[in-house]
Amino acid sequence: MRTMPHLTTFDPARWRAYAQGALRDDLVAALVVSVLLIPQSLGYALLAGLPPEAGLYASLLPLLAYAALGSSPVIGVGPVALLSLMISQAVAHAPPGVPPHAVALVLAVEVGVLLALAAWWRLHALAALLSVPVLQGFETGGAVAIALSQLPALLGSGARGSSLPQLLASWRETPLPWWPLTALFGVVAIVALWVLRKRAADWLSRMMPRGRAVLLARLSPLVVLATAIAVEAITRSGERGVVLVGALPALEWRLHAMSFDLALWRELLPSAAPIALVAFVSSLVVAESMARKEGTRIDPRRELAGLAAANLAAAATAGMPVAGSFTRSVMALDAGSRTRMAGVFTAVFMGLAVLLIGRPLALLPIAVLAATILVASVAVFDLQPFREAWRYDRAECVLMTLVAVLTVVMGVTWALGVGVAASIGLLLQRTARPHVALIGRVPGTEHYRNAERYEVELTPGVMALRIDESLLFTNARQLSDVVAQQLVRYPDTRRVVLQMSPVNHIDLSGLAALRALHDMLAGRGIRLDLSEVKGPVLDGLKAGQWRQWFGGELFLSHHHAMEADGPVR
Repeated sequence: MRTMPHLTTFDPARWRAYAQGALRDDLVAALVVSVLLIPQSLGYALLAGLPPEAGLYASLLPLLAYAALGSSPVIGVGPVALLSLMISQAVAHAPPGVPPHAVALVLAVEVGVLLALAAWWRLHALAALLSVPVLQGFETGGAVAIALSQLPALLGSGARGSSLPQLLASWRETPLPWWPLTALFGVVAIVALWVLRKRAADWLSRMMPRGRAVLLARLSPLVVLATAIAVEAITRSGERGVVLVGALPALEWRLHAMSFDLALWRELLPSAAPIALVAFVSSLVVAESMARKEGTRIDPRRELAGLAAANLAAAATAGMPVAGSFTRSVMALDAGSRTRMAGVFTAVFMGLAVLLIGRPLALLPIAVLAATILVASVAVFDLQPFREAWRYDRAECVLMTLVAVLTVVMGVTWALGVGVAASIGLLLQRTARPHVALIGRVPGTEHYRNAERYEVELTPGVMALRIDESLLFTNARQLSDVVAQQLVRYPDTRRVVLQMSPVNHIDLSGLAALRALHDMLAGRGIRLDLSEVKGPVLDGLKAGQWRQWFGGELFLSHHHAMEADGPVR
């Protein structure tokens, strides 16, 4: 697992190493991504019912705030479709007379404060609920969902939707104006992007060193965009129905006065809480998915802090609530981003693009932009993890597939909710019955192994059992039944020795189950002994005053426990 350099504090040696290593890749990635994100940012603001410039503002300073406190090297923070839909609902239910931008500012502050409090209270531990099948399923489903979401724009349709049913319903209601010409732009762009992706580095390496050729090949999306703009300027296809990006809003921070109406803040808090939860969970899923590809490490608590700072920065600059975007992250990773500084450069380049090349960008066909996003998302799609999961654990493969399908059909919220619930269900199902193995001594040694897997020696009258997991409320009730089944096989047992080395914790239910087992064995005239109990577990037993009812012995070594009745035969 490799770690990325932290550049949020000034360290000359670290900055020199960064300048000699990742700086060039981050600059290239930022240059490519910044131009592609401008129309997306405008669209998400409009989806939320906000002025379009709110999407641009939410894509600038929030990136810098996240870079200062976050942990992911490639996650793209900004407006996202799911949050935009939730914001639009909050705007629709706001008190009469409150302008949409005022609602967005209050929501951004409340989301930032809630995420900061979650980081302070260390609620990042909830990230443990995101299993690898959930992450992999989301990653694959997200790639498919992004690709599908770009098809209407690729064909010149105004259809929109955050899930496949919504997209299909919107598509049926939306005509396709001049779709053959629009589709021509999109299809040609897809072919060009795909060919350049596969061949550009090889072609350029014939004229220059390989390293420089690979670097320039990453700029191929910008070449395709520039070519499309030039073709549009010559043919004026926009006059014949091809949908263009259009004029960009002026980049002027007209900071609206923050509303201090406490009634409004109280009324919006129930909307801010789920937005904060979805922002963190979905962002963490994106960050973990990207980290698995790059072999980097994500710190969930720093993710909370980074998202909190990003949302507060959005509020301070007339933006809107933000989160980690799968589309932005995929594009950044595909363009070669290596550290969080790529986000800083992206913010700078986006601002410069709006100020300096806004007029040429207005001529960019939306279909070409959609083709660029589609090709980047398809590059993430990978079925190999599903094949590996099927060979290793089919239940987890089913879970992975379920999350992927739900991401496409129902959206992120349903996919993550069902995925986490199903993961918990699998865990409970697998731990509902404690695994207790009958063990014997490996001949000539002091090692004890499972009698069903190894040729071992058993001691007549003494049953040695190894408890292979902690005794918790999920499995403790079954302990006596499991031991009783072993007694049926060995009715001459006069002593049972539990090897406790795998047990890391015994909760109150587990303590009650251990006492029930002790009493059940005592009723049959069988003594219960324990061996190799870990210190923290023994501390818990002592706190539960177990010696008041436990009549057996405690042995430091399982071999000594077995030798208590004489040498093992």
